[in-house]
Amino acid sequence: MEKLIQLAAKDILVSKYVIALTGAGISTESAIPDFRGPKGLWTTDKKAEARAYERYELFLTNPGAYWEEMMGTGGAYGEFYGKIREAEPNPGHHALAELEGLGILKCVVTQNIDGLHVKAGNRKVWEYHGSVSRLRCVSCGARFDLDEVSLDELPPRCRCGAPLKYDVVHFKEPIPSDVMEESEKEALRCDLMLVCGTSAVVYPFASLPRVAKFRRGIARYGSLSGESTANVKIIEVNAEPTSLTCEGISDYFIQGKTGEILPAIVEEVKRIRSDCPGDS
Repeated sequence: MEKLIQLAAKDILVSKYVIALTGAGISTESAIPDFRGPKGLWTTDKKAEARAYERYELFLTNPGAYWEEMMGTGGAYGEFYGKIREAEPNPGHHALAELEGLGILKCVVTQNIDGLHVKAGNRKVWEYHGSVSRLRCVSCGARFDLDEVSLDELPPRCRCGAPLKYDVVHFKEPIPSDVMEESEKEALRCDLMLVCGTSAVVYPFASLPRVAKFRRGIARYGSLSGESTANVKIIEVNAEPTSLTCEGISDYFIQGKTGEILPAIVEEVKRIRSDCPGDS
């Protein structure tokens, strides 16, 4: 593993545009359970996963009932979201924030709804599946921090009059166009992508490493198969191998906890910089 960490640091330092893709695995060390890992919420409770698939349709048909569930009066998600908002960043989040502070990491694109990258200090973060700390209008696209909106009457309303929902992107709900487009631009622009703690099974997010590798966008070009790879490094940091590992999308795979591996990579980056300041 030590040699792979050294290789990752060297590859990062010779790259011009580094971005990170992160999934639930980077937040498990902040006591936020993942969903599809070996002990994930949906791995152990298939009924909970089935209910999650119905949530967006519930909002569309009965926004009041949706909010009762979200607030905990008709379900448990209000409490769950509250615990997520109370979570604190772990060393993996802080490592990515430090990498940005060093002027190396240009952007984080995350599946996570916990806001921990922002808490850790990353400034350019695209939250692909939204955030538990915001509300969003599916009609006009406006977003509001939770403390900007009264929840005394349900459902809360946007200034345009439409009901608001959590900014969290539920199953069967389209990814907001601004987030999808900007995330795709970052994937197309990068020459090194750190893939950290994602199972790489939820699309279209899971397409982003392939967008980077094959230099073809999700929406514009359709299927990515059969294309020549670009000169882009994909470094995967995960507890277990994924389809990215098995299909050769990742150039190499570093197995372990993101909270241990990412800080080690950053420390190696700083060591190399200090030894060879003229080359950084």
